[in-house]
Amino acid sequence: MRSTSSYLPFRRAAVIGAGTMGAQIAAHLANAGVEVLLLDLAAPKGQEPLALVKKRLKAVTKLKPNPFFTKAVHGRISCGTIEHDLEKIANAEWIIEAVIERLDIKRALLEQVEKHASPGSVVSTNTSGIPIHALVAGRSLGFRQHFLGTHFFNPPRYLSLLEAITHADTSPDVLDRIGWFARIHLGKDVVQANDVPYFIANRIGIYGMAGVIEQFANGTYTIEEIDTLTGPLVGRPKSGTFRTADVVGLDVMQLVCQNLYESVPADESRARFRVPEVLKNLVANGALGAKSGAGFYRKEGRKIRSLNLSSGQYEDPAPLNLGDLGWIKAAGALRHRLVALFEDEGRAGEFFRKTMLDGMAYGARRIGEITDSPARVDRGMCSGFGWKMGPFETWDAIGFARVRESMVKDGIALPEWVLDMPDDASFYINRPLRVFYPSRGEYVAEDRPTDERSLASIKLESGKDLWSNEESGLIDLGDGVALFEFRSKACTLGFNVISGLYAAIDYIENDPNLHGLVIGNEGSHFSVGANLAEMAGAVQSGEFRKIDQYIARFQSAMQRVHYARKPVVVAAHQRALGGGCELIMACPNPVAAAETYAGLVELGVGLIPAGTGSMRFAAKASQENQGYYDSNLLPGVMKYFETVAKATVSMSAEEARDLGFLPSHACVVMNSARRFHVAKHEVLRLSNQGYRPPVSSQIRVLGRPGAAALSTAVYQLHQGRFISDYDLYLAKKLAYVFTGGDLSGAQEVSESYLLDLEREVFLGLLGQPKTQERIAGLLKTNRPIRN
Repeated sequence: MRSTSSYLPFRRAAVIGAGTMGAQIAAHLANAGVEVLLLDLAAPKGQEPLALVKKRLKAVTKLKPNPFFTKAVHGRISCGTIEHDLEKIANAEWIIEAVIERLDIKRALLEQVEKHASPGSVVSTNTSGIPIHALVAGRSLGFRQHFLGTHFFNPPRYLSLLEAITHADTSPDVLDRIGWFARIHLGKDVVQANDVPYFIANRIGIYGMAGVIEQFANGTYTIEEIDTLTGPLVGRPKSGTFRTADVVGLDVMQLVCQNLYESVPADESRARFRVPEVLKNLVANGALGAKSGAGFYRKEGRKIRSLNLSSGQYEDPAPLNLGDLGWIKAAGALRHRLVALFEDEGRAGEFFRKTMLDGMAYGARRIGEITDSPARVDRGMCSGFGWKMGPFETWDAIGFARVRESMVKDGIALPEWVLDMPDDASFYINRPLRVFYPSRGEYVAEDRPTDERSLASIKLESGKDLWSNEESGLIDLGDGVALFEFRSKACTLGFNVISGLYAAIDYIENDPNLHGLVIGNEGSHFSVGANLAEMAGAVQSGEFRKIDQYIARFQSAMQRVHYARKPVVVAAHQRALGGGCELIMACPNPVAAAETYAGLVELGVGLIPAGTGSMRFAAKASQENQGYYDSNLLPGVMKYFETVAKATVSMSAEEARDLGFLPSHACVVMNSARRFHVAKHEVLRLSNQGYRPPVSSQIRVLGRPGAAALSTAVYQLHQGRFISDYDLYLAKKLAYVFTGGDLSGAQEVSESYLLDLEREVFLGLLGQPKTQERIAGLLKTNRPIRN
C-alpha cells in the first residue's frame, strides 16, 4: 500500500449542490485552502443565472456558528450553475455531489459528471443514507473505481465525523487519499462504514432519538425531563434530544425515519423507524423546528415554551420530577455519573436504563451489518453526534456483565456473540488499546494513526510520568520532549499550576536529555484563564498582598515561557481566554488547533490583562512600527487596544492570527487530535536548528497624548450607549497601560516597566466594588454582567 505521506493535498474541488450541507462543505474546503467551485441550479428566467447559488452561499455566511474561519476565506469560493458551468469540474481534483436525497436525481447528475470530470479525479457523494453501489450502477469501471461516499455531518466545520463508504469497485488508493486529506487537512475523524442504509452514526442515532420520542409520546416524561436526561448529565450535547431535533428540522427527521423504514426490511427493530404520530402532526401543522419558529419548543419573545402533549399547547416548563440529581452530578467523572444513573431507583434511573439498554443492545445487533468494529460505532457517535462516550464505551463504563444481565432480565434481544462473552469481558482492553471483534472472536488493535495519540494512552505506558501533583504534571512524550499538562478545574491557571509551570521549565532546562517542552492538556478547553474563585476568596479576605504576589508570579512564568533556553511550544485548543490567551501570546512558537477561540476578556470582569497580555500587545505594535514615525504607531496600538477593550474572542485560530493573539508563523493544526504530535515535532525542529530564545527589546509607547487618542475612540462608544460608564472607566485604565502610563510623550520603556504598570492597575481595579460585582456575577451565573 502506498504511504499516505506521499499524497499531495487537493488544490481545486467542486461541490455540486449549494444547499445547507453543500455550501457548508464548500466553506470548509475553503477553510483548508482549497479553491472551490460551487454549483447549483440556475435561477428562474428573468433573473441573473447565478442568483440562486449566490443567495444560498450568502445564507451560509450568516449561519451561527460560522462555517468560515475568516471573511477572507469567502474569496476561495466561485459560483456557477449546473446548466452552464458543469464542464468546469474538469479542473477539479475532488468533486462532491451534495444535491437532494433522491436516488433518481443523484444518478442522473452523476451520469453528467462522468462526461465532464477529468480522468483520475475523485468523485464522491455526500448522501446520508442512500447505498453507494446504487448510485454508480451503470457508470464506467474507471468512474466507479474513483467513486465513494463521503458523508459529512452538519455542521461540517464543527462535527469531525466523516463516514467513508466504499463499494465493490472503489480503489483502495482513492479511499486512502480521501482519508488522508480529510484527516490532515479537514480535521476529520474518518470512519469507514459498510455500504448499508444510513451507514453507522445515523442508523444508531436515529434509532435512539426515535426511542426517546416514543417515551415522550407515552406521556411518562416531559420534554424538559428528557432533555435533562439526554444532555450533559450523560455525556451528550446540551441540546439534548428535542432541541437537537428542532435544530435538525422535524421535516428532515420525518423524511429520514421514512427512508430508514423503507430501506431496512430485514432489521428486526424496523418498527422503531415508523414516524411517530407526534412528529407527523407537528410537521403537518408547519411546526418544523427552529427554522419555522416552533417544533417541540417554541420561542415567544424571551421565553421558551415546550409542547405539552396532553393539551397540544406550548406551555412554560413544569418543575422536573426526577428526584435529586445533585448526588448523580456529584459523582464526578462521566463514567461515575453513568453508574450512578444506572443504579438510581427513581424516575431518572428508570428512563436511563430503558433508553440506554435499548440503544446499546441495538448497537450490538448491528455489528456485522454496519461495521465489524464496536470502536467504529463509538467513534461515529462521538464524532458525529457529539457524545462523550459511545454505546460500547458506556457499556464498559457501567460494567459488561451487569448491563448484559439487566438486558436479559428485561427481555432485550442480544446477538449470540454478546451472550457468549464471559462475565469478566469488556469491549476494550488497555495496555495497549484493543477492541473486541465479534467476527474474529478476539481483541484486535485498532488501526489508528500514530500522530493522534492521546495523553491518556501515553500515560498508560510505564515511566511516562516524570513528575506530577494534584493540578499538573510532566509527561515524557518520547524523543527527548516533555509535556507540561495542567488539569485544574476548567484548566484554570491558579497558583499551583503556575508553580508547576515554573518547575517544568526548570526541569527541561536542567535535563541534558530533553530538547524542549510542550504545554497543553486534554480538557474541554485549553484554559479559561486565572482562577477567579481563588482570587475572589483572597479579595474577600483582604489578602491583596497575596494577589500581588500571584500576579507577579504569573507574569514571571509567562516571561519564563517566552525566554526559556530550550524551545517551549504551547499546544492550544478550543477556548483560550484571559490568562490562557496570555500563555499563547507568551510562546514564541505556538501550535493551535484550528478550532481555537482566543481572547483577552478581562474587561468583562472589571479587570485588564495583567499576565503580560497588555505588555505583549504594546510590544507587538511597537515592533510593527520600527523604522516609522511615532504618528504611525497609533493605528497599531489602536487596533490591539480595541481588540482588548471589546473583549474580542477569535472564532478560529486563523482569526486569532489576524487579531494578533497568534504570531503570523504559528502552526495551525486542522485536526485537534494531532496537536501534541505537531507540537512535539515543532520542539524538535527548533532544537535541531540550534534554538536561540528571543532577545528582549525596548517598547515604544505614546504616553499621555496616545492615551487621550485611545480614550476619545472609546468615549464615542460611550456616547452611543454601546458601553456603560464603568466600561469607559476600564477602557481608560487599559489605555493608560497600553501607552506607558503617565509619560508626557512618546518614549521607549522596558518590558518590566509595563509589567509593573499592568499589575498596578489590575490590583487597583480589583479593589473596586463594581469589579467585585462582575467577578461575583460571573462565578454565580457563568455569564459576564455589565454594570
